[in-house]
Amino acid sequence: MVETRDAEAVIRVRDLAARFDGRTIFERVSFEVRRGEVFVILGGSGCGKSTLLKHMIGLYEPAEGGIEILGERIDRMQGAARTALLRRIGVMWQSGALFGSSTLQENIEVPLEEHTGLPPEARALVARVKLGLVGLSDAAGRLPAEISGGMAKRAGIARAMALDPPILFLDEPSAGLDPITSAGLDALIRQLARDLGTTFVVVTHELQSILAIGDRCIMLDKEARGMIAEGDPRRLREESENPVVRAFFRREVLS
Repeated sequence: MVETRDAEAVIRVRDLAARFDGRTIFERVSFEVRRGEVFVILGGSGCGKSTLLKHMIGLYEPAEGGIEILGERIDRMQGAARTALLRRIGVMWQSGALFGSSTLQENIEVPLEEHTGLPPEARALVARVKLGLVGLSDAAGRLPAEISGGMAKRAGIARAMALDPPILFLDEPSAGLDPITSAGLDALIRQLARDLGTTFVVVTHELQSILAIGDRCIMLDKEARGMIAEGDPRRLREESENPVVRAFFRREVLS
C-alpha cells in the first residue's frame, strides 16, 4: 500500500449533507483524501456512495457543508474557474460510458479535442499512450461493441486520464466483472497510483477489490444516513467494534 500518512490533502469534505425531495440521503459527512492514495467509498446498496461521488465532482449541489478540490471550493465555483477545476479531475463511470460509434482511440481523443489546442496527430499520439498505460495498445482501432466488459472499463480509465488529471474518480470499476478480470483491474489501479502518483477515489461495494486496492476508506450506511467508519480497510475488518462494519467486511449476517 502507498504511504500517504504525511501527504497533503487534495480533497476535503466538510459536514456534507445530501437531500432530495425532503429525504436525507446522508448528513454530517466529513473526510479528507490525501495526495497519491487510493481512497475507497464503500457501503451497502442505497447508502449514497454514488451520490457522494456526484457531489464531489460537482454534479450535485450540497444541501449543507462544502467540498474542496485541490484547494478550491468546487461547490462555490462558477463559469470559467469551475470549468478549469473540472479539467483537473477525471471520471470513469460504471459502464465505461464509451461512444459506441467511435473507436477506442477516438473515444480517448474526445476530451483532448474539446479542451486542448493539440493538432490531430498529437491527439492521436496521446490517445495511444493512454491506451498503452491500461494495456489496450492493440485495441485502439476497435469499437466498444468489439471488446469485453473489462476492456471497456480500462478504456474508460484511459479516457479519464486523457488530460493528465491529478485525481481520478472511478464509479464501481469492478461491477459486472468476473473474478480474474476484476483482479486484473485492481492491479492496474494500484500500478497507476504507484507509477503516476495519481490520487484515486473509488466507489465500490466489492469486498475483494476494497481490500486489494484501498489505502483508506470511509463506509456509509443507509440506516445511519452517514459515515459509520473511516480508516485502513484491513484494520477495519480486524478491529472495528461496529457490528455493521464487521458484518460487511466479514460477510456475515447481522443478527
